[in-house]
Amino acid sequence: MTQISILDLVRVRTGSDIRTALDCARDLAAHAERWGYTRFWVAEHHNMPGVASAATSLVIAHIAGGTSTIRVGAGGIMLPNHAPLTIAEQFGTLATLFPGRIDLGLGRAPGTDHLTLRALRRTPNSSETFPEDLLELQALLGPVQEGQRIQAVPGAGTKVPLYIMGSSLFGARLAGTLGLPFAFASHFAPALLRPALRNYREKFSPSDQRATPHAMMGVNIIAAETDAIARRLATTQQMSVTDRFRGARGLSKPPIDNIHAYWSASEKAQAAGFLARSIVGSPETVRAGLMALVEETMADELMIVSDVFDHAQRLRSYELIAEAADGL
Repeated sequence: MTQISILDLVRVRTGSDIRTALDCARDLAAHAERWGYTRFWVAEHHNMPGVASAATSLVIAHIAGGTSTIRVGAGGIMLPNHAPLTIAEQFGTLATLFPGRIDLGLGRAPGTDHLTLRALRRTPNSSETFPEDLLELQALLGPVQEGQRIQAVPGAGTKVPLYIMGSSLFGARLAGTLGLPFAFASHFAPALLRPALRNYREKFSPSDQRATPHAMMGVNIIAAETDAIARRLATTQQMSVTDRFRGARGLSKPPIDNIHAYWSASEKAQAAGFLARSIVGSPETVRAGLMALVEETMADELMIVSDVFDHAQRLRSYELIAEAADGL
């Protein structure tokens, strides 16, 4: 059975504030727990006014503190921005506070622009050591070895499960070689989805963490009572994507009646490529889309992004998605 989970950007809405965004994420996770979602992940992004999850480990603690069974984690931590020891200590602390519930997804992109990268005191070539940094982090979270002089305290022995996230074939091959679960970012980079999953499965070698591959994929889904209502709700994400291409990222905007008045023909084409794997519609439309997607990709888990402006409507979208996915 294909699992369903949530990838949350902790979006800050127009007319609202960061604290509300953080509390809405925690409330969504509590509902998702009851609706049968497997995990709830937040992503590391910096210098973005509309995204409140920059201090990712702190946001995870806030969300985990408001839930009791759902797994909570990073989707992901951009490891080139951090020393492996620092991440081992942060997630070792989380695993100690919330045993058996913490995940650590890792990416090699900076998650921001070059100017912000300098503010983080990192260099553009930091990503080149991602495989070595990942192995160092994995060792720091494992049992302390004889003669080991550097330990993560907390962290050592917690064996926080690692996941590799990516939007290219590099991450797929690395995850397969190391025997780790792999999450492909098809919610914003759908073009390489099928070859990435194929590469991951072909390269997979069993590890201490996993004996078999576990392929995950991000997918944008917006559900409402009718196709028309869902399409209108989807204009929030369409505007956000358009603003991204314009270099004008800001707060989440309320839906509009006519998206064609917002974007140009070229922007529409860009957004269509970005959102190519999206499923938008009524419960019947969403279920048909989910069934087709799972049949095509044989994904073990779907990481669902439902970028809806109003919190109550967003909750309803995730509830309808859970119902539509039942039995997949």
